[in-house]
Amino acid sequence: MSRKPDRQTAMQQIIDQALTTFPLYDADTFVCGPDNLCIGCPKKLMELVETEVSYWQHALKRGVIPQFDEIRRFGKLCKNVHRGLVRNQRI
Repeated sequence: MSRKPDRQTAMQQIIDQALTTFPLYDADTFVCGPDNLCIGCPKKLMELVETEVSYWQHALKRGVIPQFDEIRRFGKLCKNVHRGLVRNQRI
């Protein structure tokens, strides 16, 4: 039987997954979709994720323990951004 991770570990796992999944520092991410058809700006979506990742990395280093709703909110943000990037054919 596997144990559930504590809140800090859960948040770190989401951060790690976001860093490997999202092309945060890829130049192609900051270009509009095909035929300039943009459905949610990829640049703004990436900036939003990057801001949250930076915040939580720093907070975890300081020893801040995220609440369950913060973990859920960050996970939902990543899921929605992923969906937007798929629509813009960036992932």
